Amino acid sequence: MFGLKRLDSFMLQRFAPLLLMTFFICLFIVLMQFLYRMIDDLVGKGLGFDVLGELFFYAALTMVPTALPLAVLLASLMVFGNLGEKLELTAMKAAGISLFRIMAPLMVLMGLIAVGAFFFQNNVLPIAQSRMWTLMFSVRQKTPEVEIPEKSFYDEIPGMNLYIDHKDPETGMLYGMIMYDMSQGSDNTRVILADSGRFSFTEDKTRLFLELHSGEMFENLTDRSLGSGTGGYMPFRREEFTRKDVYFKFDANFNRMDESGIRSQYVGQNVSQLLASIDSIGRQVDSIGTIYSNELLTAPYAGLRAYRNVKTDSTAATVAPVTFTHDATDADIAAAAAAVELDSVFMRPSPSFAKTYISQAIADARRSRQEFEYRALMLTDQAKLMRRHDIEMQRKFTLSFAVLVFFFIGAPLGAIIKKGGLGTPLVISVLLFIVYYIFDNMGLKMARDGKLAVWQGMWLSTLVLLPLGIFFTRKAIDDSAVFNSDAYRAFLLRLIGRQPGRALELKELIMQEVDPADARDRLTALAAMCGGKPDRRRLRDTLNETVDYLANSRDPMVIALLNEYPFTPTRRNIPAIKSTTEKLLTRFNDGIQR
Repeated sequence: MFGLKRLDSFMLQRFAPLLLMTFFICLFIVLMQFLYRMIDDLVGKGLGFDVLGELFFYAALTMVPTALPLAVLLASLMVFGNLGEKLELTAMKAAGISLFRIMAPLMVLMGLIAVGAFFFQNNVLPIAQSRMWTLMFSVRQKTPEVEIPEKSFYDEIPGMNLYIDHKDPETGMLYGMIMYDMSQGSDNTRVILADSGRFSFTEDKTRLFLELHSGEMFENLTDRSLGSGTGGYMPFRREEFTRKDVYFKFDANFNRMDESGIRSQYVGQNVSQLLASIDSIGRQVDSIGTIYSNELLTAPYAGLRAYRNVKTDSTAATVAPVTFTHDATDADIAAAAAAVELDSVFMRPSPSFAKTYISQAIADARRSRQEFEYRALMLTDQAKLMRRHDIEMQRKFTLSFAVLVFFFIGAPLGAIIKKGGLGTPLVISVLLFIVYYIFDNMGLKMARDGKLAVWQGMWLSTLVLLPLGIFFTRKAIDDSAVFNSDAYRAFLLRLIGRQPGRALELKELIMQEVDPADARDRLTALAAMCGGKPDRRRLRDTLNETVDYLANSRDPMVIALLNEYPFTPTRRNIPAIKSTTEKLLTRFNDGIQR
C-alpha cells in the first residue's frame, strides 16, 4: 500500500517552505518592476487605497507566470545545495538511495504544481488580466489632482492655464493669480487677474469652484446683433470685482470602465474561447483572401478584359475574351498580350488621344495598387490578430512545462555544486533566468511578427533550456565533476594541441621503496620503445606504470623529471619523453639511492 516514507516527508518539509518563501520574494520583485513601469500613471491621481490594493492584487496574479519558474529554480538549487554542503546527500547515496529516488517526492509535487499552473493560466489569469487592464485604463483616464505649483503655468485643468506667485500651504490660499480661460474657444479667451483665490470642489466632485478676490477680468465680446456674416468683434469688456465665483467642469471621481470590452479580447479568454476565435478569424481570412484573389484574376483593368488566342486551324487564329484562372501559364499570358493590337487602340478615334489613354491607364493602375495594398494591410492585421490569439493559447501550456524544466535544472545543479544558502544559488538562478527571459522575449517577438511559427516562438526558451536540464540531471546521477576546473583546463589544453602536465609531489609516507636496478630496467625499456614507430597505446601504459613506480622516490630531482612526462604520448612529444627518460637513467646510473 502506498504511503508517505520518512525520506519523502523529509524532502517535502525541506522544499515546500523554501518554495513558498522564494515565490513571494520573486513575486515582490516583479511587482516592484510593474510599479516602476506604471508609476507615472498612478502618481498624482488621488487614488484610494482600495483601488490601489485591488490593482496590485490583480497585477500580482498576472505576474505569477514570471515568478513561479524562478522560484522553483531558486528553491531547488538551495535545497539540494544545502543537502550537498552538509553531506546529507552523500549519506543518502551511501545508503544506496539514488538521486532519482531522493527527487521523487519533489517530482510528484512539481507535477501537481504544473497541472495547477495550467488551470491557473486557463481559468484565473484571463479574469485577472481583464480586471487589471480595466483598472489601468480607468486610472489613466482619471483626471489628476489639482496641485498647482508656484511661479509656473499649470494646465491640468481642462480649458484653463493658471499661474500663481505663491501659496499658503496651511490655508490653501493662492496669491498673485493669472488665469487664461479658454473653455469657450481660443477666440473667446478670458483673462482674469486676482490678488488671491481658493479652489474647492462641489459635493459630487464634478465641478471645480474657484473663489477670487480683488481682481479684474478681460474678455472679447462677439457682436451677435450684426449677424454672423460680418464676423466683427466689439471692443473687449473689462470687469473689476471684489469677489467673483467661477465654476469649471472637472470630474475628480474615479469612473471604472466596463470590463466586458477587455474580456472579449485575447487576454481575457480561456483555451476553448481562444480556439473558437482562432477558427473564426482563420475562416474569415481565408474567405476574404479567396475573394481578393478571384478579383485579381477576373477584374478588367483600364477598360480591357483578358484575351487569348483561340486557334481554329493550323494557319488561322481568332481572338476571344477569356478570364484567366489560377492555372494560367506564361504562354497563355503572352498569347493574350499578342492578341491585343495596341497600335489600333491608340489610333482610335485619333492619335492625339494616345497620351490621354496612357495617363488614364497609369492612374487606374495606381488606384488598383492602392486598393489592393489596403486590402493586403487589412488581411495582415487579421493574421496578426490570429497570431496574438495563438500566442495567448500557447502561454497556457508553456508555464507548466517551464516549471518542470527549471526543477530538473535546479535540483541536479544544486547536487553538483553543493553550495547552500542564498549567495551562489541566487547568482546561478538569476543568470539562468536571464537566459530564459531573453529567449522567451525573442521568441515572442518573432512569433508576433510572423518570422517564426507561433508554437516555435513560444516554446523557444523552454526548448533551449531543456537540453541543459537533461545534461545536469545525467551528470548529477553519474556524480560527474561538472565544475572541476582541472578537467576543463586539461580539455582546453588538448583543444589547442598542448598536453596538461603532471603535478607529483614528494610523499611523506612511502609504502614501497624504489629499487634503483628495477628503475633502470623500466627506464631502459621505456627508452627503447620511443625509437622508430612505437605502439602509442602500449607506450602510454608503460609510461604510466613507470611514473607510478618512480613516484615513490625520495629524490626531488626524480619527481621534477617525472612531472615533465605528458599524460598521453603523441607523435610530437615522443622525442621529449625519450629525452626525459634518458635524464632519469643518468640520475639512477650515478648511483643515487634515495
